[in-house]
Amino acid sequence: MKATFLKRNPFWLALSLVLMLMSAIVASAVQTNAGTVAVKDMRWETSSGQMISALLFKPDAVTADSQAPAIIVSHGWWNNREMQDANFVELARRGYVVVSIDMYGHGNSSPLVNDQVQLGGTGMYDVVKLVADLPYVDPDMIGVSGHSNGARAANFSVALDNEADEQLIDAVFLVDNDPVYTDADGAYTNIYGTRDVGLVADQYDEFFFRSYSPEGVALTPPRDYISTPNAQSFLNFGADPAEGDPRSAGEFYAEGDADRIVYTPAETHPWGTISKTTVGSQVEFWERVFPAPNAIDPGTQVWQVKETATAFGLIGFGIFLVAFARALLGTRAFAGLRVTDPAPLAATSRKGLAWFWGGLVVSALFSGWSYVWLSQQPVMQGIAFNAVPTIFTQGAVFFIATWAAINGVAGLIIMTVSYFAFGKKNSVDLRAAGVLPGWRKFFHGIGLGAVVVAAGFGIVFVLDYFFKTDFRFWVVAVKAFGADKLWIGLLYVPFFLVYFLANSVAINGFNRFTLRGKEWLNTLVLALANAIAPIVLVIAQYATFFITGETIPGFGGIFSIWLFPVILILAVSAVISRKIYRATNNPYIGGFINAAVVTIISVSNTLTVVY
Repeated sequence: MKATFLKRNPFWLALSLVLMLMSAIVASAVQTNAGTVAVKDMRWETSSGQMISALLFKPDAVTADSQAPAIIVSHGWWNNREMQDANFVELARRGYVVVSIDMYGHGNSSPLVNDQVQLGGTGMYDVVKLVADLPYVDPDMIGVSGHSNGARAANFSVALDNEADEQLIDAVFLVDNDPVYTDADGAYTNIYGTRDVGLVADQYDEFFFRSYSPEGVALTPPRDYISTPNAQSFLNFGADPAEGDPRSAGEFYAEGDADRIVYTPAETHPWGTISKTTVGSQVEFWERVFPAPNAIDPGTQVWQVKETATAFGLIGFGIFLVAFARALLGTRAFAGLRVTDPAPLAATSRKGLAWFWGGLVVSALFSGWSYVWLSQQPVMQGIAFNAVPTIFTQGAVFFIATWAAINGVAGLIIMTVSYFAFGKKNSVDLRAAGVLPGWRKFFHGIGLGAVVVAAGFGIVFVLDYFFKTDFRFWVVAVKAFGADKLWIGLLYVPFFLVYFLANSVAINGFNRFTLRGKEWLNTLVLALANAIAPIVLVIAQYATFFITGETIPGFGGIFSIWLFPVILILAVSAVISRKIYRATNNPYIGGFINAAVVTIISVSNTLTVVY
C-alpha cells in the first residue's frame, strides 16, 4: 500500500510548479510596471575588451523625441545585477531609463582580472558610455549609483569621467561605501566637481564610515559618521572641515547648481539592498536632481511585491526538488529506488537520547568554533579575498566549501564514534537504515538526484527566458547562469558533497526517531541543529555591534554576512534530505541534490577572479 505522503505527492508537485510560475508572472508584472516598461537582457563587448551583462529597463513613454534621464545601478562585491531589483523597479516605474549591471567578475560578465579592478570602472563606466549613445536618453541627465563595491565602481567611474574629453556623468548616489575625501597627498578634495552627490552611510555598517588614526586604529564608529571631518568635508564640497559650516544628515546642501546630502539610517551594510528607507532616499535624491518623468512619492514603493513573489518562487523550487524526486520513483527508470513505506523509526531510550543530544551539541560547538577559526587563518583569508593566485577563482565559495567539508569530516567521526560506542551494541543496522545501500543503489540514487537538479534549473532557465526573473529572497537566489559556472562548480562540489552526504546520513541514518511521538518534531530539531551555530554567531556579532558600535574583534563583518544565506540553506537542506529519505530509504539522494544545488547557487551568485 502506497505511503500516505506519496499519495499526496501529485499535489505538492503541482503546487511547486504553480508557485514558480506565479512567482515569475507577478515579479515580471512588477518590474515591467504592468507591461509599460520593456526589460532587455543585454550582453556585449565593451570598449575595455570585456564582456558585460546588464538588464535594461526602458519605459514605453521614452522615445528619441521624448528623452528621459538614465541611471546605471550596480550591486556590491560577491553579488549580481538582480540584487538591485528594489532600485530598478522603483526608478523605472517613475519613468527613468535604468541599467542594472553585473560588474566585471560577477553574474554573467567576464571574470575580473585581479590587477585590473578599476578597468572601465569595474564595468560601470563602460556602461555609461553605451548609455550616453542611446537615442532616447537625455545626455545631460546620466547618473550612477551603487551599493558597497558598486559605490566604489561609481567612484572609479567619476575618476575616469574626469579624465575624459567630455564628461558624461551628471550625478552620483553612493550606498554603503565612502566617497573620495582626499587626494594623493592627503589634502581634502572634491573629485565630484559640480555633480550632484548623495550618500547613504548606515549607522551599523560593517566596513565603512569610520575615522582612523595615522596608525590605522578606528577612532569613531559608523554611527558617529556625520560628525567626522570626512563627512563634513563631503557636505562642504571638499572644503577643509575646519573652514566649512557644520552640516547635518538628511538635509540637501547646495553650491551653485550642485547638491550634497548624507542619509544615516540605523541599518546594517547588507540591509541597504532591501531597505524601504534606503530605496526611498535613493528615489528622493534622483527626483530632486533629475525630475522624474512620472513623479511618485518616494514612500510609495511596490518592489516588496516582487520580492515576496520571488520568495514564493524560492519556496516552490525547494518543494519541487522533493516532489519531483518522489514523482520519478513512479517511473520505470527509478522504480527500484522506491520503498512502499518509510524505514522504521529507531527505538528511543534514555541513553539513546543522551547520545542524540550530545552529538548535536558537539556538532554545533565544533561548527561555530571551526568557522571562527577558519576566518582567522591568514592563508584562508588570502584565498577567500582573492589576494593570492590559486585555481579557486571564487575565494568566498572556497571559504564556505572548506568549512563545510571540515564539518562533514567531523560529522563522519562523530557518527563512527556513536556507532561503535552505542549503536552497534543496540542493534543499529547500517544496511537497514540505508547507510550501506550497496553500490548499485548508491549510483542509481545519484542518477535520480542529477535528473532532479537538471529539471529544477531547467525551469529556472525557462522562466528567466520568458519573464527575466529568478527565485530569490534578499541574499539567497536561484538564478540562470552561464555555462562557465558549471565548470567552476566542479572545483567546489567535492567539498559540498563531503558535508551534505555526511549530514544526510547523520540526519536519516543515525538520528531519525520520534520526539514526543512525532517524527516531524525530530526533523525540526535537526533542521535547527544544522543552523544553530551560524545563528548564534550572527546574533553575537550584531548584539556586540549594536551595543559597542563595532563588530567582534578578530571576527570580520564579512564572515557574519556570509552566514545569512547559510542559515536558511542548512535548515532547508535537512528537511529536503529527510523527505526524500522517507520515500527511498537512501540518504545519499537528498545529500547529492543538496550539494549540487548549493554549489550552483554559490558559484552563480558571487565574484570570479582570474590572475
